[in-house]
Amino acid sequence: MEFDVLLRSAEQQYPALRQRCEAFDEELIADLTTVGGPKYAEIATLAFRQTLAAHKLAADFDGTPLMFPKENFSNGCISTVDVFYPSAPFFLLFNPHMLTAQMMPILEYARTPRWPHPFAPHDLGTYPQANGQVYGGGEVSADSQMPVEESANMIILLGALAKLDGKGALAQRYAAQAKKWAEYLDDKGYDPENQLCTDDFAGHLAHNTNLSIKAIVALGAYAKTCEAAHQAEAAKTWREIAENMAQRWVKDAADGDHTRLAFDKPGTWSQKYNLVWDRVLDLKLFPPELARSEAAFYLTKLNKYGLPLDNRATYTKLDWCLWTGALTGERAHFDAIVSPVHAFVVETPSRVPLTDWFSTVDAKQVGFQARSVVGGIFMPMIADPAMWEKWSKRAK
Repeated sequence: MEFDVLLRSAEQQYPALRQRCEAFDEELIADLTTVGGPKYAEIATLAFRQTLAAHKLAADFDGTPLMFPKENFSNGCISTVDVFYPSAPFFLLFNPHMLTAQMMPILEYARTPRWPHPFAPHDLGTYPQANGQVYGGGEVSADSQMPVEESANMIILLGALAKLDGKGALAQRYAAQAKKWAEYLDDKGYDPENQLCTDDFAGHLAHNTNLSIKAIVALGAYAKTCEAAHQAEAAKTWREIAENMAQRWVKDAADGDHTRLAFDKPGTWSQKYNLVWDRVLDLKLFPPELARSEAAFYLTKLNKYGLPLDNRATYTKLDWCLWTGALTGERAHFDAIVSPVHAFVVETPSRVPLTDWFSTVDAKQVGFQARSVVGGIFMPMIADPAMWEKWSKRAK
Protein backbone atom coordinates (compact mmCIF):
# COMPACT_ATOMS: atom_id res chain seq x y z
CA MET A 1 0.00 0.00 0.00
CA GLU A 2 1.35 3.44 -0.93
CA PHE A 3 1.91 5.80 1.99
CA ASP A 4 -0.60 8.40 0.84
CA VAL A 5 -3.26 5.69 0.53
CA LEU A 6 -2.38 4.47 4.03
CA LEU A 7 -2.84 7.97 5.45
CA ARG A 8 -6.19 8.47 3.74
CA SER A 9 -7.35 5.04 4.94
CA ALA A 10 -6.31 5.84 8.52
CA GLU A 11 -8.18 9.13 8.42
CA GLN A 12 -11.32 7.43 7.11
CA GLN A 13 -11.21 4.65 9.70
CA TYR A 14 -10.30 6.81 12.68
CA PRO A 15 -13.84 7.82 13.81
CA ALA A 16 -15.07 4.21 13.82
CA LEU A 17 -11.94 2.90 15.53
CA ARG A 18 -12.10 5.60 18.18
CA GLN A 19 -15.73 4.77 18.86
CA ARG A 20 -14.90 1.07 19.24
CA CYS A 21 -12.01 1.85 21.61
CA GLU A 22 -14.10 4.16 23.75
CA ALA A 23 -16.86 1.57 23.96
CA PHE A 24 -14.32 -1.10 24.96
CA ASP A 25 -12.81 1.15 27.63
CA GLU A 26 -16.19 2.06 29.06
CA GLU A 27 -17.40 -1.54 29.23
CA LEU A 28 -14.17 -2.89 30.71
CA ILE A 29 -13.91 -0.20 33.37
CA ALA A 30 -17.53 -0.83 34.33
CA ASP A 31 -16.87 -4.56 34.71
CA LEU A 32 -13.64 -4.01 36.65
CA THR A 33 -15.55 -1.71 38.99
CA THR A 34 -18.31 -4.29 39.42
CA VAL A 35 -15.80 -6.98 40.35
CA GLY A 36 -13.45 -4.98 42.55
CA GLY A 37 -14.54 -1.36 42.92
CA PRO A 38 -13.12 1.88 41.48
CA LYS A 39 -9.69 1.52 43.11
CA TYR A 40 -9.23 -1.89 41.55
CA ALA A 41 -10.41 -0.56 38.19
CA GLU A 42 -7.76 2.18 38.28
CA ILE A 43 -4.95 -0.29 39.06
CA ALA A 44 -6.04 -2.65 36.30
CA THR A 45 -6.34 0.18 33.79
CA LEU A 46 -2.75 1.16 34.55
CA ALA A 47 -1.57 -2.43 33.98
CA PHE A 48 -3.40 -3.08 30.69
CA ARG A 49 -0.98 -1.57 28.18
CA GLN A 50 2.14 -2.59 30.10
CA THR A 51 1.09 -6.24 30.08
CA LEU A 52 0.92 -6.32 26.29
CA ALA A 53 3.95 -4.16 25.58
CA ALA A 54 6.54 -6.68 26.77
CA HIS A 55 5.64 -9.23 24.06
CA LYS A 56 6.51 -9.89 20.44
CA LEU A 57 4.23 -11.79 18.10
CA ALA A 58 5.76 -14.05 15.49
CA ALA A 59 4.66 -16.87 13.19
CA ASP A 60 6.00 -20.40 13.00
CA PHE A 61 6.93 -22.00 9.67
CA ASP A 62 3.31 -23.12 9.19
CA GLY A 63 1.85 -19.78 10.24
CA THR A 64 1.04 -20.85 13.82
CA PRO A 65 1.10 -17.78 16.10
CA LEU A 66 3.97 -17.68 18.59
CA MET A 67 4.27 -15.03 21.28
CA PHE A 68 7.49 -14.23 23.10
CA PRO A 69 7.54 -12.24 26.36
CA LYS A 70 10.70 -10.50 27.52
CA GLU A 71 11.70 -10.61 31.16
CA ASN A 72 12.07 -6.86 31.50
CA PHE A 73 14.33 -5.28 34.08
CA SER A 74 15.87 -8.49 35.41
CA ASN A 75 17.98 -10.84 33.30
CA GLY A 76 16.32 -10.21 29.94
CA CYS A 77 15.26 -13.81 29.36
CA ILE A 78 12.85 -14.65 26.55
CA SER A 79 9.76 -16.76 27.23
CA THR A 80 10.32 -17.06 30.98
CA VAL A 81 7.69 -19.45 32.30
CA ASP A 82 7.39 -17.72 35.68
CA VAL A 83 6.84 -14.45 33.85
CA PHE A 84 3.99 -15.59 31.62
CA TYR A 85 2.47 -17.55 34.53
CA PRO A 86 1.67 -14.40 36.57
CA SER A 87 0.60 -12.47 33.47
CA ALA A 88 -1.69 -15.32 32.34
CA PRO A 89 -4.95 -13.99 33.88
CA PHE A 90 -4.83 -11.09 31.41
CA PHE A 91 -4.60 -13.40 28.41
CA LEU A 92 -7.00 -15.99 29.81
CA LEU A 93 -9.51 -13.15 30.08
CA PHE A 94 -9.04 -11.30 26.80
CA ASN A 95 -7.49 -13.82 24.39
CA PRO A 96 -6.55 -17.35 25.50
CA HIS A 97 -5.08 -18.00 22.04
CA MET A 98 -2.33 -15.54 22.93
CA LEU A 99 -1.49 -17.58 26.03
CA THR A 100 -1.34 -20.71 23.89
CA ALA A 101 1.06 -18.85 21.60
CA GLN A 102 3.29 -18.09 24.61
CA MET A 103 3.29 -21.67 25.88
CA MET A 104 3.94 -23.47 22.60
CA PRO A 105 7.61 -22.44 22.19
CA ILE A 106 8.39 -23.81 25.67
CA LEU A 107 6.43 -27.00 25.00
CA GLU A 108 8.21 -27.52 21.68
CA TYR A 109 11.61 -26.92 23.28
CA ALA A 110 10.84 -29.34 26.11
CA ARG A 111 10.22 -32.21 23.72
CA THR A 112 13.49 -31.81 21.87
CA PRO A 113 16.60 -33.84 22.82
CA ARG A 114 18.24 -30.60 23.94
CA TRP A 115 16.12 -30.48 27.10
CA PRO A 116 17.35 -33.38 29.29
CA HIS A 117 15.52 -32.67 32.55
CA PRO A 118 12.31 -34.29 33.88
CA PHE A 119 10.93 -30.87 34.80
CA ALA A 120 9.82 -27.88 32.71
CA PRO A 121 12.27 -25.27 31.38
CA HIS A 122 12.59 -21.81 32.86
CA ASP A 123 13.22 -19.88 29.63
CA LEU A 124 14.28 -20.13 25.99
CA GLY A 125 17.32 -17.85 26.02
CA THR A 126 18.15 -14.16 26.18
CA TYR A 127 15.77 -11.89 24.27
CA PRO A 128 15.46 -11.79 21.29
CA GLN A 129 17.23 -15.14 20.70
CA ALA A 130 15.21 -18.20 21.69
CA ASN A 131 18.18 -20.55 21.40
CA GLY A 132 18.10 -22.43 24.70
CA GLN A 133 17.73 -21.83 28.43
CA VAL A 134 20.30 -19.54 30.05
CA TYR A 135 18.96 -19.43 33.63
CA GLY A 136 20.60 -21.51 36.34
CA GLY A 137 22.11 -24.76 35.12
CA GLY A 138 20.35 -24.43 31.78
CA GLU A 139 20.52 -27.57 29.69
CA VAL A 140 23.63 -28.81 31.53
CA SER A 141 22.58 -29.36 35.14
CA ALA A 142 19.72 -29.03 37.61
CA ASP A 143 21.63 -26.46 39.67
CA SER A 144 19.77 -23.25 40.55
CA GLN A 145 16.70 -24.25 38.57
CA MET A 146 13.02 -23.88 39.47
CA PRO A 147 11.85 -27.46 38.88
CA VAL A 148 8.66 -27.52 40.94
CA GLU A 149 7.81 -23.90 40.08
CA GLU A 150 7.98 -24.16 36.30
CA SER A 151 6.49 -27.66 36.00
CA ALA A 152 3.49 -26.64 38.08
CA ASN A 153 3.14 -23.35 36.22
CA MET A 154 2.88 -25.10 32.86
CA ILE A 155 0.37 -27.69 34.06
CA ILE A 156 -1.84 -25.11 35.80
CA LEU A 157 -2.01 -23.06 32.62
CA LEU A 158 -2.75 -26.16 30.54
CA GLY A 159 -5.60 -26.82 32.98
CA ALA A 160 -6.91 -23.26 32.65
CA LEU A 161 -6.95 -23.54 28.85
CA ALA A 162 -8.69 -26.92 29.12
CA LYS A 163 -11.37 -25.32 31.30
CA LEU A 164 -12.03 -22.82 28.52
CA ASP A 165 -12.00 -25.12 25.48
CA GLY A 166 -13.51 -28.14 27.24
CA LYS A 167 -11.17 -30.48 25.38
CA GLY A 168 -7.70 -29.85 26.72
CA ALA A 169 -6.44 -29.57 23.16
CA LEU A 170 -3.02 -28.16 24.04
CA ALA A 171 -2.55 -30.64 26.89
CA GLN A 172 -3.39 -33.50 24.53
CA ARG A 173 -0.97 -32.25 21.90
CA TYR A 174 1.85 -32.22 24.44
CA ALA A 175 0.60 -35.12 26.55
CA ALA A 176 4.06 -36.67 27.02
CA GLN A 177 5.51 -33.49 28.49
CA ALA A 178 2.50 -32.83 30.74
CA LYS A 179 2.58 -36.39 32.09
CA LYS A 180 6.32 -36.26 32.74
CA TRP A 181 5.95 -33.02 34.69
CA ALA A 182 2.97 -34.36 36.64
CA GLU A 183 5.00 -37.43 37.61
CA TYR A 184 7.84 -35.14 38.70
CA LEU A 185 5.45 -33.14 40.90
CA ASP A 186 4.02 -36.34 42.35
CA ASP A 187 7.57 -37.30 43.36
CA LYS A 188 9.05 -33.92 44.33
CA GLY A 189 6.25 -31.38 44.65
CA TYR A 190 4.66 -31.93 48.03
CA ASP A 191 7.72 -31.09 50.16
CA PRO A 192 10.05 -29.21 47.81
CA GLU A 193 13.78 -29.53 48.31
CA ASN A 194 15.97 -26.45 48.77
CA GLN A 195 15.31 -24.54 45.56
CA LEU A 196 14.16 -21.30 44.02
CA CYS A 197 10.60 -20.35 43.23
CA THR A 198 9.40 -17.43 41.13
CA ASP A 199 10.20 -15.11 44.05
CA ASP A 200 13.86 -15.94 43.47
CA PHE A 201 14.98 -12.55 44.85
CA ALA A 202 14.13 -13.98 48.30
CA GLY A 203 16.65 -16.81 47.81
CA HIS A 204 16.49 -20.58 48.07
CA LEU A 205 13.98 -22.10 50.46
CA ALA A 206 13.33 -25.71 51.37
CA HIS A 207 9.89 -27.06 52.36
CA ASN A 208 8.14 -24.00 50.84
CA THR A 209 4.43 -24.39 51.65
CA ASN A 210 3.20 -21.99 48.96
CA LEU A 211 5.26 -23.86 46.36
CA SER A 212 3.76 -27.09 47.69
CA ILE A 213 0.27 -25.66 47.13
CA LYS A 214 1.25 -24.87 43.56
CA ALA A 215 2.30 -28.49 42.98
CA ILE A 216 -0.91 -29.83 44.51
CA VAL A 217 -3.14 -27.50 42.50
CA ALA A 218 -1.18 -28.41 39.36
CA LEU A 219 -1.89 -32.12 39.89
CA GLY A 220 -5.56 -31.29 40.35
CA ALA A 221 -5.43 -29.30 37.11
CA TYR A 222 -3.70 -32.21 35.39
CA ALA A 223 -6.56 -34.47 36.46
CA LYS A 224 -8.92 -31.99 34.83
CA THR A 225 -6.98 -32.13 31.53
CA CYS A 226 -7.19 -35.94 31.63
CA GLU A 227 -10.93 -35.67 32.23
CA ALA A 228 -11.30 -33.27 29.29
CA ALA A 229 -9.45 -35.80 27.11
CA HIS A 230 -11.91 -38.55 28.22
CA GLN A 231 -9.21 -40.42 30.15
CA ALA A 232 -11.45 -41.26 33.10
CA GLU A 233 -9.11 -43.68 34.85
CA ALA A 234 -6.13 -41.33 34.69
CA ALA A 235 -8.30 -38.42 35.83
CA LYS A 236 -9.47 -40.41 38.86
CA THR A 237 -5.93 -41.48 39.79
CA TRP A 238 -4.46 -37.98 39.59
CA ARG A 239 -7.43 -36.46 41.38
CA GLU A 240 -6.91 -38.85 44.29
CA ILE A 241 -3.21 -38.02 44.45
CA ALA A 242 -3.98 -34.29 44.60
CA GLU A 243 -6.72 -34.77 47.20
CA ASN A 244 -4.46 -36.82 49.47
CA MET A 245 -1.71 -34.22 49.21
CA ALA A 246 -4.13 -31.38 50.01
CA GLN A 247 -5.46 -33.13 53.11
CA ARG A 248 -1.93 -33.75 54.31
CA TRP A 249 -0.89 -30.16 53.56
CA VAL A 250 -3.61 -28.65 55.76
CA LYS A 251 -2.24 -30.57 58.76
CA ASP A 252 1.47 -30.19 58.04
CA ALA A 253 1.39 -26.43 57.29
CA ALA A 254 -0.86 -25.43 60.21
CA ASP A 255 0.53 -22.92 62.69
CA GLY A 256 -2.33 -21.87 64.92
CA ASP A 257 -4.53 -19.29 63.19
CA HIS A 258 -2.55 -19.39 59.92
CA THR A 259 -0.12 -21.51 57.91
CA ARG A 260 3.66 -21.48 57.77
CA LEU A 261 6.15 -20.14 55.27
CA ALA A 262 7.88 -23.55 55.30
CA PHE A 263 6.76 -26.84 56.80
CA ASP A 264 9.69 -26.86 59.23
CA LYS A 265 9.43 -23.21 60.33
CA PRO A 266 6.88 -22.55 63.10
CA GLY A 267 6.06 -18.93 63.83
CA THR A 268 6.34 -17.93 60.17
CA TRP A 269 3.80 -17.01 57.48
CA SER A 270 3.53 -16.18 53.79
CA GLN A 271 0.96 -15.16 51.20
CA LYS A 272 -0.56 -18.35 49.81
CA TYR A 273 -1.33 -16.71 46.48
CA ASN A 274 -1.12 -19.97 44.53
CA LEU A 275 -4.21 -21.19 46.40
CA VAL A 276 -6.35 -18.92 44.21
CA TRP A 277 -6.25 -21.49 41.37
CA ASP A 278 -8.17 -23.95 43.55
CA ARG A 279 -11.07 -21.51 43.30
CA VAL A 280 -10.53 -20.31 39.74
CA LEU A 281 -10.33 -23.83 38.27
CA ASP A 282 -13.08 -25.10 40.58
CA LEU A 283 -10.81 -27.88 41.86
CA LYS A 284 -12.17 -27.96 45.44
CA LEU A 285 -9.02 -29.63 46.75
CA PHE A 286 -8.66 -27.47 49.85
CA PRO A 287 -11.40 -26.71 52.41
CA PRO A 288 -12.95 -23.22 51.99
CA GLU A 289 -12.10 -22.37 55.59
CA LEU A 290 -8.39 -22.45 54.71
CA ALA A 291 -8.71 -19.43 52.42
CA ARG A 292 -10.95 -17.65 54.95
CA SER A 293 -8.58 -18.20 57.88
CA GLU A 294 -5.58 -17.12 55.81
CA ALA A 295 -7.44 -14.00 54.68
CA ALA A 296 -8.33 -13.09 58.24
CA PHE A 297 -4.73 -13.53 59.35
CA TYR A 298 -3.38 -11.38 56.50
CA LEU A 299 -5.49 -8.46 57.64
CA THR A 300 -3.45 -8.44 60.87
CA LYS A 301 -0.22 -8.07 58.86
CA LEU A 302 -1.17 -5.19 56.56
CA ASN A 303 1.16 -2.22 56.34
CA LYS A 304 0.32 1.24 55.01
CA TYR A 305 1.04 0.25 51.40
CA GLY A 306 0.12 -3.39 51.33
CA LEU A 307 0.60 -6.92 52.58
CA PRO A 308 4.21 -8.13 52.79
CA LEU A 309 5.06 -11.19 50.74
CA ASP A 310 5.98 -13.10 53.91
CA ASN A 311 7.48 -12.60 57.35
CA ARG A 312 11.07 -12.26 56.08
CA ALA A 313 10.79 -8.70 54.74
CA THR A 314 8.42 -5.73 54.36
CA TYR A 315 8.44 -5.75 50.56
CA THR A 316 5.67 -7.27 48.48
CA LYS A 317 4.66 -8.20 44.93
CA LEU A 318 1.86 -6.33 43.23
CA ASP A 319 0.56 -9.30 41.24
CA TRP A 320 0.53 -11.67 44.21
CA CYS A 321 -1.34 -9.17 46.38
CA LEU A 322 -4.21 -9.18 43.89
CA TRP A 323 -4.20 -12.99 43.77
CA THR A 324 -4.28 -13.11 47.56
CA GLY A 325 -7.12 -10.59 47.53
CA ALA A 326 -9.12 -12.97 45.34
CA LEU A 327 -8.68 -16.03 47.55
CA THR A 328 -12.11 -16.04 49.18
CA GLY A 329 -14.35 -14.16 46.78
CA GLU A 330 -15.43 -11.97 49.70
CA ARG A 331 -15.51 -8.29 48.81
CA ALA A 332 -14.55 -7.02 52.27
CA HIS A 333 -11.35 -9.06 52.23
CA PHE A 334 -10.56 -7.97 48.67
CA ASP A 335 -11.10 -4.28 49.45
CA ALA A 336 -8.83 -4.50 52.50
CA ILE A 337 -5.99 -5.90 50.37
CA VAL A 338 -6.51 -3.60 47.38
CA SER A 339 -6.93 -0.29 49.20
CA PRO A 340 -3.30 -0.01 50.42
CA VAL A 341 -2.05 -1.20 47.02
CA HIS A 342 -3.98 1.63 45.42
CA ALA A 343 -2.39 4.02 47.91
CA PHE A 344 1.03 2.74 46.81
CA VAL A 345 0.22 3.41 43.15
CA VAL A 346 -0.94 6.95 43.91
CA GLU A 347 1.65 7.94 46.51
CA THR A 348 4.86 6.12 45.54
CA PRO A 349 7.84 8.47 45.19
CA SER A 350 9.33 6.07 42.59
CA ARG A 351 7.98 7.56 39.38
CA VAL A 352 8.77 4.66 37.06
CA PRO A 353 6.72 2.37 34.82
CA LEU A 354 4.53 0.32 37.14
CA THR A 355 6.74 -1.75 39.44
CA ASP A 356 5.60 -5.10 40.80
CA TRP A 357 8.14 -5.20 43.67
CA PHE A 358 7.84 -2.45 46.25
CA SER A 359 8.03 -1.60 49.95
CA THR A 360 4.83 -1.79 51.96
CA VAL A 361 6.28 0.71 54.44
CA ASP A 362 7.35 3.68 52.30
CA ALA A 363 5.89 2.76 48.86
CA LYS A 364 9.31 2.94 47.22
CA GLN A 365 10.29 0.66 44.36
CA VAL A 366 12.51 -2.19 45.54
CA GLY A 367 13.19 -3.57 42.07
CA PHE A 368 11.59 -4.46 38.73
CA GLN A 369 9.58 -2.15 36.50
CA ALA A 370 7.69 -2.25 33.22
CA ARG A 371 7.14 -6.01 33.51
CA SER A 372 4.31 -7.94 31.93
CA VAL A 373 3.64 -9.79 35.20
CA VAL A 374 1.21 -7.01 36.11
CA GLY A 375 -1.26 -8.90 33.93
CA GLY A 376 -1.83 -10.87 37.11
CA ILE A 377 -3.86 -7.92 38.33
CA PHE A 378 -6.70 -9.33 36.22
CA MET A 379 -6.93 -12.49 38.37
CA PRO A 380 -10.10 -11.25 40.16
CA MET A 381 -11.78 -11.02 36.75
CA ILE A 382 -11.18 -14.68 35.90
CA ALA A 383 -12.06 -15.62 39.48
CA ASP A 384 -15.55 -14.35 38.57
CA PRO A 385 -16.97 -17.12 36.32
CA ALA A 386 -19.45 -14.85 34.55
CA MET A 387 -16.82 -12.21 33.73
CA TRP A 388 -14.33 -14.81 32.56
CA GLU A 389 -16.84 -16.41 30.25
CA LYS A 390 -18.09 -13.08 28.89
CA TRP A 391 -14.70 -11.69 27.89
CA SER A 392 -12.90 -14.88 26.86
CA LYS A 393 -15.67 -15.86 24.45
CA ARG A 394 -14.98 -12.74 22.40
CA ALA A 395 -11.49 -13.94 21.45
CA LYS A 396 -11.11 -14.80 17.81
